[in-house]
Amino acid sequence: MSALCDLAKRYGALVGRMLMALIFLQSAVGKITAFGATAGAMAAKGMPMTEVLLVGAIVFELVGAILLIVGWHTRWAALALIIFLVPATLYFHNYWTYPEKEVRNQRNHFMKNVTIVGALVFIMGVGAGPLSMDNRRRRRGLRELGTAAV
Repeated sequence: MSALCDLAKRYGALVGRMLMALIFLQSAVGKITAFGATAGAMAAKGMPMTEVLLVGAIVFELVGAILLIVGWHTRWAALALIIFLVPATLYFHNYWTYPEKEVRNQRNHFMKNVTIVGALVFIMGVGAGPLSMDNRRRRRGLRELGTAAV
């Protein structure tokens, strides 16, 4: 068990960030490949400027996912994804407004997104972990501080 915990300490944050990024990458690719249909679905929900907002959503998801994967400015990336995900969840998965036959599916999507927000809050709290650009940058800064003090 100790060896497994050591592996999780070293690689867990990296694997977790990569797995979390997958949902945003897949969503962005889906929006790109079905741009017209996605814009149409957004317009059907009453959203204005659907193409502009859709491009913004794609950028948020792609950039946020890439920053999570490499672990660079990870806390800011997590915050940006939360800022994107909360209104999107409330707007598109407001299950309490759907017909009864769709409530369960929309509630599942809503709760999935709540869980993702929880994981992003966790990343904001603990950072990117040891295998990240953030950690490398922090270690380099500490080394520079150490040589400056001598």
